[in-house]
This record gives sequence, structure tokens and C-alpha cells, in this order.
Amino acid sequence: MTILTQPPTMGDVLKYELNPNFTRETITLLAGAAYPVGAVLGRITASGKYKLATSGGTDGAQTAAAVLLYAADATSADAAGLVIMRGPSIVSKAALVFDTTVDDAAKIATKHGQLATLGIIPRDTA
Repeated sequence: MTILTQPPTMGDVLKYELNPNFTRETITLLAGAAYPVGAVLGRITASGKYKLATSGGTDGAQTAAAVLLYAADATSADAAGLVIMRGPSIVSKAALVFDTTVDDAAKIATKHGQLATLGIIPRDTA
């Protein structure tokens, strides 16, 4: 029997939002990467584009600013992405995807806290 697997979807990440017209935005993702569903993004101050939120740096992307709701391929050019940018909303901690520099529990907790300040609450179960 063939086993089918399904990649993560928006429903795996977003567990609650008050009003999609308020909480969501369309943003520009920086070229050079394929962004998965649930990517925690930071905003680059100089360009206004988004990339995976890092644990260090000074370009602005070190602060979590949004969570990507649908996968986007920006490997060769900037791409549009639909994100949850503000709350009230709840996202699944298990479905969030972080940059490789966010590599320990303390750094992950920092990103969770940054999202919480936006009203995007990461929860273990939702």
C-alpha cells in the first residue's frame, strides 16, 4: 500500500485569529531562499523586505515580525508572501520554522517573546 504524506499547511501553523482582514498582510520575501510554511520572519529595515528572523545581526531581521502562512519560493527572485503580522492570533510552536542561527531553547524563546509582543501567541497546543 502506498503511503501518502502531505506537507505542512497553514492550518498546521495558524490555530486562531480574530479577523484575517486585520491580522494578515502581503509582504515581499528577500530572494535567495525557499521559505516554508510557518517561517518566522524578520523585516530588513533598509529595504522593507522579509527574511528568516536571525538571532543576531543589525539589519532589522534579528527581530521576529511575522509568520509565513504559505510556502514561497524566492530562490531566484523576490517573492510575495502572505503572513500573519499581528494579533490577536495563536500559532503552533511545533509548526514554526526558524533560521539556522536560532539554534537553542533560549533563542527560540526569544523569538516566541518577540511574536507575543505583536499579539501572535505561540502555544504548545491549540
